[in-house]
Amino acid sequence: MAERLAMPKSWHLESKPHKFCPGCGHGIVLKILGEVIDELEIQDRMVFGVDIGCSLLAWDFFDVDTVQTHHGRTNPVMVGLKRANPELLPIAYMGDGGGYAIGSQHLVNSAFRNEKIMAIVVNNCNYGMTGGQMSPTTLPGQKTETSPYGRDPKETGNPTLGPEMVAAIASPGAYVARATVSNTKQLKRFMKKAVENQIAGNGFSFLEVISSCPTNWRTNAKQTWAFMEEDMANYFKTGELRTPDENKEG
Repeated sequence: MAERLAMPKSWHLESKPHKFCPGCGHGIVLKILGEVIDELEIQDRMVFGVDIGCSLLAWDFFDVDTVQTHHGRTNPVMVGLKRANPELLPIAYMGDGGGYAIGSQHLVNSAFRNEKIMAIVVNNCNYGMTGGQMSPTTLPGQKTETSPYGRDPKETGNPTLGPEMVAAIASPGAYVARATVSNTKQLKRFMKKAVENQIAGNGFSFLEVISSCPTNWRTNAKQTWAFMEEDMANYFKTGELRTPDENKEG
């Protein structure tokens, strides 16, 4: 009889198996987050906010208070909850479209104001929910439904480097990092630090996670892993970009 691995206690078990496509990285990110919630014992204080897009499929992922927001508005909703009740630990969860396109102004201003919330942007280089169109993080030369000949930076600019932008404008006390689902030990370490930074009340906590989207990339397992660990990792460097004590690690 196969051994059944334990799920995080903070998961909503009735919603499993989850709703994401096979091979999608969202499930890995959310499992790591669930483990961190359990270890830090914050389930009763956490509020989970999900954006429109693939992230909305996490609306019933956790057994915590959850709110689904309008597209790009997850950060300000979490800010409002935190200001109304500072004891809450709001976590805004979105894709690269919600974080860097329609929601970019909210991300920038949350960082400027050093809002004491946590934001997670899952970066898979495309608009996954709507068929794989070009997003702010689509790589140069990458083919999508709206860039069939490959993204041309001369026409559409370069991919957004979210953590670099946030790190440049954030106030002291902020935590900013980028991790990848292909290195779960690093991902969990950074995830835990980001949550702990919010618990400590230091400032804005921001984590980008490089993720996979084999459905829209039209890749097999080997190609998916290669694109994520080579093409994406070469452009989106993982590591800590800003910490409250400025002690960074790769």
